[in-house]
Amino acid sequence: MTDDDDDNAAGWDAIDAALERLYPGVEPQHYGTVHKWMLGGPDPLDGISFYPRPDHWHLVSYGMSELYSKETDNPEESGWGFEFTFRIARTADENEPPLWAANFLQNLGRYVFNSGNPFGPGHHLNLNGPISTERLDTLIRAAAFDTDPELGVIDTPHGQLRFLQVVGLTLDEYAAIERWDAQKLLAAMTPDLPLLVTDLARGDLTDRPGVAAAIAEGVRRDGSSTGSLFVEEAGWRTEPGDRPGEPATTTVKVGANAADRISRVLAARLPFDRGVILQSRDSAVSFRPGDRFAVTDTGDGLVALDVPPAVLAELTDVLRPVAGTYRLASAPELVVEIVMSRIRDQEGNVVAEIG
Repeated sequence: MTDDDDDNAAGWDAIDAALERLYPGVEPQHYGTVHKWMLGGPDPLDGISFYPRPDHWHLVSYGMSELYSKETDNPEESGWGFEFTFRIARTADENEPPLWAANFLQNLGRYVFNSGNPFGPGHHLNLNGPISTERLDTLIRAAAFDTDPELGVIDTPHGQLRFLQVVGLTLDEYAAIERWDAQKLLAAMTPDLPLLVTDLARGDLTDRPGVAAAIAEGVRRDGSSTGSLFVEEAGWRTEPGDRPGEPATTTVKVGANAADRISRVLAARLPFDRGVILQSRDSAVSFRPGDRFAVTDTGDGLVALDVPPAVLAELTDVLRPVAGTYRLASAPELVVEIVMSRIRDQEGNVVAEIG
Protein backbone atom coordinates (compact mmCIF):
# COMPACT_ATOMS: atom_id res chain seq x y z
CA MET A 1 0.00 0.00 0.00
CA THR A 2 1.49 3.34 -1.05
CA ASP A 3 -1.19 5.86 -0.07
CA ASP A 4 -0.84 7.69 3.23
CA ASP A 5 -4.08 6.49 4.82
CA ASP A 6 -5.40 5.39 8.17
CA ASP A 7 -3.69 2.46 9.85
CA ASN A 8 -6.99 0.59 9.70
CA ALA A 9 -6.80 -0.61 6.09
CA ALA A 10 -7.79 -4.26 6.44
CA GLY A 11 -9.71 -4.25 3.17
CA TRP A 12 -6.80 -2.77 1.26
CA ASP A 13 -4.47 -5.31 2.87
CA ALA A 14 -6.75 -8.18 1.74
CA ILE A 15 -6.50 -6.97 -1.88
CA ASP A 16 -2.72 -6.66 -1.56
CA ALA A 17 -2.51 -10.20 -0.20
CA ALA A 18 -4.47 -11.59 -3.16
CA LEU A 19 -2.19 -9.78 -5.59
CA GLU A 20 0.93 -10.93 -3.77
CA ARG A 21 -0.19 -14.52 -4.32
CA LEU A 22 -0.53 -13.88 -8.07
CA TYR A 23 2.50 -11.59 -8.41
CA PRO A 24 4.95 -12.60 -5.65
CA GLY A 25 7.59 -9.96 -5.13
CA VAL A 26 6.31 -7.73 -7.95
CA GLU A 27 5.93 -4.02 -7.20
CA PRO A 28 3.20 -2.54 -9.41
CA GLN A 29 3.00 0.98 -10.73
CA HIS A 30 0.35 2.45 -8.45
CA TYR A 31 -1.56 5.66 -9.05
CA GLY A 32 -3.37 7.05 -6.03
CA THR A 33 -6.17 9.62 -5.95
CA VAL A 34 -5.19 12.99 -4.49
CA HIS A 35 -8.69 14.29 -3.66
CA LYS A 36 -10.73 11.27 -2.62
CA TRP A 37 -14.45 10.74 -3.08
CA MET A 38 -15.01 10.34 0.66
CA LEU A 39 -13.52 13.83 1.11
CA GLY A 40 -15.65 15.40 -1.63
CA GLY A 41 -13.33 14.64 -4.53
CA PRO A 42 -14.40 13.56 -8.05
CA ASP A 43 -12.82 10.09 -8.16
CA PRO A 44 -14.41 7.14 -6.33
CA LEU A 45 -11.35 4.89 -6.65
CA ASP A 46 -8.64 5.59 -4.08
CA GLY A 47 -6.05 4.04 -6.36
CA ILE A 48 -5.31 1.76 -9.31
CA SER A 49 -2.36 -0.62 -9.61
CA PHE A 50 -0.80 -1.58 -12.96
CA TYR A 51 0.99 -4.94 -13.11
CA PRO A 52 3.11 -5.42 -16.26
CA ARG A 53 2.80 -8.79 -18.00
CA PRO A 54 4.70 -9.79 -21.17
CA ASP A 55 1.62 -9.19 -23.33
CA HIS A 56 -0.67 -7.01 -21.23
CA TRP A 57 -1.14 -4.67 -18.29
CA HIS A 58 -3.25 -6.03 -15.45
CA LEU A 59 -5.10 -3.22 -13.68
CA VAL A 60 -6.69 -3.60 -10.24
CA SER A 61 -8.77 -0.94 -8.52
CA TYR A 62 -8.98 0.05 -4.86
CA GLY A 63 -12.20 1.74 -3.79
CA MET A 64 -15.31 -0.17 -4.82
CA SER A 65 -14.97 -2.27 -1.67
CA GLU A 66 -14.52 -1.15 1.94
CA LEU A 67 -10.80 -0.52 2.23
CA TYR A 68 -10.60 0.91 5.75
CA SER A 69 -13.61 0.14 7.93
CA LYS A 70 -16.99 -1.56 7.66
CA GLU A 71 -19.60 1.04 6.72
CA THR A 72 -22.45 -0.85 5.03
CA ASP A 73 -25.06 -2.99 6.80
CA ASN A 74 -24.43 -6.08 4.67
CA PRO A 75 -21.91 -8.30 6.49
CA GLU A 76 -21.63 -10.65 3.49
CA GLU A 77 -20.15 -8.13 1.04
CA SER A 78 -17.43 -5.52 1.23
CA GLY A 79 -18.81 -2.25 -0.09
CA TRP A 80 -20.23 -2.77 -3.55
CA GLY A 81 -18.94 -6.35 -3.43
CA PHE A 82 -16.24 -6.01 -6.08
CA GLU A 83 -13.11 -4.31 -7.32
CA PHE A 84 -12.51 -3.68 -11.02
CA THR A 85 -9.78 -5.42 -12.96
CA PHE A 86 -8.88 -4.63 -16.55
CA ARG A 87 -6.33 -6.22 -18.87
CA ILE A 88 -4.92 -4.00 -21.63
CA ALA A 89 -2.68 -5.31 -24.43
CA ARG A 90 0.98 -4.32 -24.02
CA THR A 91 4.10 -4.60 -26.13
CA ALA A 92 7.22 -6.00 -24.46
CA ASP A 93 9.02 -2.61 -24.51
CA GLU A 94 6.06 -0.58 -23.28
CA ASN A 95 6.89 0.84 -19.87
CA GLU A 96 4.31 3.62 -19.54
CA PRO A 97 0.95 2.28 -18.34
CA PRO A 98 -2.22 3.22 -20.28
CA LEU A 99 -3.61 5.94 -18.05
CA TRP A 100 -6.72 6.27 -20.22
CA ALA A 101 -7.75 2.90 -18.75
CA ALA A 102 -7.53 4.32 -15.22
CA ASN A 103 -9.80 7.19 -16.24
CA PHE A 104 -12.20 4.69 -17.75
CA LEU A 105 -12.38 2.70 -14.49
CA GLN A 106 -12.94 5.92 -12.55
CA ASN A 107 -15.88 6.70 -14.87
CA LEU A 108 -17.36 3.25 -14.24
CA GLY A 109 -16.95 3.72 -10.51
CA ARG A 110 -18.54 7.16 -10.73
CA TYR A 111 -21.58 5.63 -12.45
CA VAL A 112 -22.00 3.07 -9.64
CA PHE A 113 -21.61 5.60 -6.83
CA ASN A 114 -23.98 8.10 -8.45
CA SER A 115 -26.66 5.66 -9.63
CA GLY A 116 -26.50 3.04 -6.88
CA ASN A 117 -26.44 0.31 -9.56
CA PRO A 118 -23.45 -2.03 -9.13
CA PHE A 119 -21.97 -4.08 -11.95
CA GLY A 120 -21.72 -7.86 -11.82
CA PRO A 121 -20.77 -10.88 -13.93
CA GLY A 122 -22.78 -10.94 -17.14
CA HIS A 123 -23.54 -7.22 -17.19
CA HIS A 124 -22.75 -5.35 -20.37
CA LEU A 125 -23.00 -1.85 -21.85
CA ASN A 126 -22.65 0.03 -25.11
CA LEU A 127 -20.10 2.81 -24.63
CA ASN A 128 -21.58 4.96 -27.43
CA GLY A 129 -18.13 5.57 -28.82
CA PRO A 130 -14.52 4.34 -28.65
CA ILE A 131 -13.47 2.95 -25.27
CA SER A 132 -10.45 5.29 -25.44
CA THR A 133 -10.59 8.80 -26.88
CA GLU A 134 -6.91 8.35 -27.68
CA ARG A 135 -7.80 5.69 -30.26
CA LEU A 136 -10.79 6.90 -32.22
CA ASP A 137 -10.17 4.22 -34.85
CA THR A 138 -10.59 1.30 -32.43
CA LEU A 139 -13.45 -1.16 -32.91
CA ILE A 140 -13.70 -1.61 -29.12
CA ARG A 141 -16.88 0.34 -28.32
CA ALA A 142 -18.68 -1.79 -25.74
CA ALA A 143 -17.84 -3.70 -22.58
CA ALA A 144 -18.91 -6.72 -20.56
CA PHE A 145 -18.05 -7.91 -17.06
CA ASP A 146 -17.02 -11.28 -15.66
CA THR A 147 -15.03 -12.64 -12.73
CA ASP A 148 -11.29 -12.18 -13.20
CA PRO A 149 -10.02 -15.63 -14.24
CA GLU A 150 -6.91 -15.44 -12.03
CA LEU A 151 -8.06 -13.45 -8.98
CA GLY A 152 -11.60 -14.76 -8.56
CA VAL A 153 -13.43 -14.07 -5.28
CA ILE A 154 -11.83 -13.53 -1.87
CA ASP A 155 -12.98 -13.07 1.71
CA THR A 156 -11.97 -9.89 3.50
CA PRO A 157 -12.56 -8.71 7.09
CA HIS A 158 -15.43 -6.59 5.68
CA GLY A 159 -17.10 -9.31 3.61
CA GLN A 160 -16.68 -11.02 0.28
CA LEU A 161 -15.03 -9.25 -2.65
CA ARG A 162 -15.14 -10.26 -6.32
CA PHE A 163 -12.45 -9.13 -8.73
CA LEU A 164 -14.67 -8.07 -11.62
CA GLN A 165 -12.90 -7.88 -14.96
CA VAL A 166 -13.93 -5.37 -17.61
CA VAL A 167 -13.67 -6.77 -21.14
CA GLY A 168 -13.70 -4.48 -24.18
CA LEU A 169 -15.89 -5.62 -27.09
CA THR A 170 -16.75 -4.67 -30.64
CA LEU A 171 -20.30 -3.65 -31.48
CA ASP A 172 -20.88 -6.92 -33.37
CA GLU A 173 -19.78 -8.85 -30.26
CA TYR A 174 -22.09 -6.67 -28.17
CA ALA A 175 -24.98 -7.43 -30.55
CA ALA A 176 -24.27 -11.14 -30.10
CA ILE A 177 -24.47 -10.69 -26.32
CA GLU A 178 -27.90 -9.06 -26.61
CA ARG A 179 -29.11 -12.03 -28.65
CA TRP A 180 -27.45 -14.59 -26.38
CA ASP A 181 -25.51 -14.21 -23.09
CA ALA A 182 -22.47 -12.17 -22.01
CA GLN A 183 -20.66 -14.82 -19.96
CA LYS A 184 -21.27 -17.53 -22.54
CA LEU A 185 -19.98 -15.32 -25.34
CA LEU A 186 -16.87 -14.43 -23.33
CA ALA A 187 -16.24 -18.14 -22.75
CA ALA A 188 -16.56 -18.77 -26.50
CA MET A 189 -14.08 -15.94 -27.23
CA THR A 190 -11.47 -17.07 -24.69
CA PRO A 191 -9.63 -19.49 -27.04
CA ASP A 192 -9.03 -16.56 -29.41
CA LEU A 193 -8.55 -14.05 -26.60
CA PRO A 194 -6.69 -15.65 -23.67
CA LEU A 195 -7.48 -14.02 -20.30
CA LEU A 196 -9.89 -11.74 -22.23
CA VAL A 197 -7.30 -9.03 -22.74
CA THR A 198 -8.69 -5.80 -24.21
CA ASP A 199 -6.68 -5.03 -27.34
CA LEU A 200 -7.61 -1.73 -29.00
CA ALA A 201 -6.01 -2.89 -32.26
CA ARG A 202 -7.90 -6.17 -32.65
CA GLY A 203 -10.69 -6.91 -35.08
CA ASP A 204 -14.09 -8.42 -34.48
CA LEU A 205 -14.19 -12.08 -33.38
CA THR A 206 -17.78 -12.96 -34.29
CA ASP A 207 -16.70 -14.13 -37.75
CA ARG A 208 -14.15 -16.61 -36.35
CA PRO A 209 -15.52 -20.10 -37.11
CA GLY A 210 -15.51 -21.32 -33.50
CA VAL A 211 -17.07 -18.14 -32.12
CA ALA A 212 -19.65 -17.87 -34.91
CA ALA A 213 -20.72 -21.48 -34.41
CA ALA A 214 -21.01 -21.01 -30.64
CA ILE A 215 -23.16 -17.90 -31.10
CA ALA A 216 -25.49 -19.57 -33.62
CA GLU A 217 -25.94 -22.66 -31.46
CA GLY A 218 -26.28 -20.64 -28.26
CA VAL A 219 -28.98 -18.35 -29.65
CA ARG A 220 -30.88 -21.36 -31.02
CA ARG A 221 -30.57 -23.32 -27.77
CA ASP A 222 -30.70 -20.63 -25.07
CA GLY A 223 -32.24 -17.52 -26.52
CA SER A 224 -31.33 -14.14 -25.03
CA SER A 225 -30.57 -13.33 -21.40
CA THR A 226 -31.17 -9.60 -22.03
CA GLY A 227 -34.37 -8.81 -20.17
CA SER A 228 -34.29 -5.04 -20.58
CA LEU A 229 -32.95 -2.47 -23.01
CA PHE A 230 -32.29 1.16 -22.12
CA VAL A 231 -32.54 3.37 -25.19
CA GLU A 232 -32.32 7.11 -25.72
CA GLU A 233 -35.76 7.40 -27.30
CA ALA A 234 -38.77 5.23 -26.55
CA GLY A 235 -42.34 6.06 -25.70
CA TRP A 236 -45.96 5.18 -26.23
CA ARG A 237 -49.42 6.68 -26.41
CA THR A 238 -52.93 5.24 -26.62
CA GLU A 239 -55.66 7.04 -28.55
CA PRO A 240 -59.37 6.14 -28.73
CA GLY A 241 -60.92 4.88 -31.95
CA ASP A 242 -62.36 7.36 -34.42
CA ARG A 243 -65.85 5.87 -34.24
CA PRO A 244 -67.94 4.38 -31.39
CA GLY A 245 -67.00 0.76 -30.77
CA GLU A 246 -63.72 1.07 -32.65
CA PRO A 247 -60.76 -0.20 -30.57
CA ALA A 248 -58.15 2.17 -29.24
CA THR A 249 -54.80 2.42 -31.02
CA THR A 250 -51.48 2.17 -29.17
CA THR A 251 -48.47 3.74 -30.83
CA VAL A 252 -44.98 2.66 -29.75
CA LYS A 253 -42.27 5.15 -30.71
CA VAL A 254 -38.56 4.23 -30.89
CA GLY A 255 -35.43 5.84 -32.29
CA ALA A 256 -34.09 4.48 -35.57
CA ASN A 257 -30.65 3.73 -34.11
CA ALA A 258 -32.19 1.27 -31.60
CA ALA A 259 -34.67 -0.43 -33.91
CA ASP A 260 -32.38 -3.28 -35.02
CA ARG A 261 -31.33 -3.99 -31.41
CA ILE A 262 -34.93 -4.17 -30.24
CA SER A 263 -35.83 -6.51 -33.11
CA ARG A 264 -32.94 -8.88 -32.35
CA VAL A 265 -33.71 -9.11 -28.65
CA LEU A 266 -37.45 -9.59 -29.14
CA ALA A 267 -36.78 -12.43 -31.60
CA ALA A 268 -34.44 -14.09 -29.09
CA ARG A 269 -36.65 -13.64 -26.00
CA LEU A 270 -40.35 -14.02 -26.68
CA PRO A 271 -40.17 -17.46 -28.41
CA PHE A 272 -38.47 -18.67 -25.20
CA ASP A 273 -41.41 -17.41 -23.11
CA ARG A 274 -39.41 -14.45 -21.79
CA GLY A 275 -40.38 -10.80 -21.92
CA VAL A 276 -38.41 -7.65 -22.70
CA ILE A 277 -38.73 -4.21 -21.10
CA LEU A 278 -37.80 -1.28 -23.30
CA GLN A 279 -36.85 1.69 -21.11
CA SER A 280 -36.11 5.35 -21.75
CA ARG A 281 -35.76 8.22 -19.30
CA ASP A 282 -39.47 9.02 -19.44
CA SER A 283 -41.39 5.80 -20.10
CA ALA A 284 -41.21 2.06 -20.63
CA VAL A 285 -42.80 -0.59 -22.82
CA SER A 286 -43.00 -4.22 -21.74
CA PHE A 287 -43.26 -6.87 -24.48
CA ARG A 288 -44.65 -10.16 -23.15
CA PRO A 289 -45.33 -13.47 -24.90
CA GLY A 290 -49.06 -14.12 -25.20
CA ASP A 291 -51.72 -16.12 -27.02
CA ARG A 292 -53.54 -12.99 -28.23
CA PHE A 293 -52.54 -9.38 -28.66
CA ALA A 294 -53.48 -7.16 -25.73
CA VAL A 295 -52.48 -3.79 -24.29
CA THR A 296 -52.39 -3.06 -20.56
CA ASP A 297 -51.58 0.33 -19.06
CA THR A 298 -49.94 -0.73 -15.80
CA GLY A 299 -49.39 2.81 -14.55
CA ASP A 300 -46.20 4.74 -13.72
CA GLY A 301 -45.52 5.31 -17.41
CA LEU A 302 -45.38 1.59 -18.30
CA VAL A 303 -47.51 -0.15 -20.92
CA ALA A 304 -47.48 -3.94 -21.36
CA LEU A 305 -48.04 -5.54 -24.76
CA ASP A 306 -48.96 -9.23 -24.99
CA VAL A 307 -47.46 -10.35 -28.29
CA PRO A 308 -48.47 -13.63 -30.01
CA PRO A 309 -46.13 -15.27 -32.57
CA ALA A 310 -47.79 -13.78 -35.67
CA VAL A 311 -47.52 -10.25 -34.28
CA LEU A 312 -43.93 -10.88 -33.18
CA ALA A 313 -42.95 -11.90 -36.71
CA GLU A 314 -44.39 -8.70 -38.19
CA LEU A 315 -43.08 -6.53 -35.36
CA THR A 316 -39.49 -7.71 -35.73
CA ASP A 317 -39.76 -7.18 -39.48
CA VAL A 318 -40.81 -3.50 -39.25
CA LEU A 319 -38.24 -2.65 -36.56
CA ARG A 320 -35.57 -1.38 -38.94
CA PRO A 321 -33.56 1.89 -38.94
CA VAL A 322 -35.95 3.55 -41.39
CA ALA A 323 -38.06 6.44 -40.11
CA GLY A 324 -41.79 6.04 -40.70
CA THR A 325 -45.11 4.95 -39.24
CA TYR A 326 -46.11 1.30 -39.54
CA ARG A 327 -49.52 -0.17 -38.68
CA LEU A 328 -49.37 -3.93 -38.12
CA ALA A 329 -51.77 -6.03 -40.20
CA SER A 330 -51.69 -8.80 -37.57
CA ALA A 331 -52.62 -6.30 -34.82
CA PRO A 332 -54.37 -3.24 -36.34
CA GLU A 333 -54.57 -1.60 -32.93
CA LEU A 334 -50.76 -1.44 -32.77
CA VAL A 335 -48.71 1.20 -34.59
CA VAL A 336 -44.90 1.39 -34.61
CA GLU A 337 -43.42 4.85 -35.12
CA ILE A 338 -39.71 4.97 -35.91
CA VAL A 339 -38.17 8.42 -35.64
CA MET A 340 -34.84 9.72 -36.88
CA SER A 341 -31.98 9.44 -34.37
CA ARG A 342 -29.38 12.17 -34.08
CA ILE A 343 -26.04 10.96 -32.74
CA ARG A 344 -24.11 13.60 -30.81
CA ASP A 345 -20.49 13.82 -29.71
CA GLN A 346 -19.34 14.66 -26.18
CA GLU A 347 -19.79 18.39 -26.90
CA GLY A 348 -23.38 17.86 -27.99
CA ASN A 349 -22.76 18.35 -31.71
CA VAL A 350 -24.75 16.18 -34.14
CA VAL A 351 -22.26 13.91 -35.88
CA ALA A 352 -24.65 11.50 -37.60
CA GLU A 353 -28.30 11.01 -38.40
CA ILE A 354 -29.90 7.56 -38.59
CA GLY A 355 -33.27 6.93 -40.18
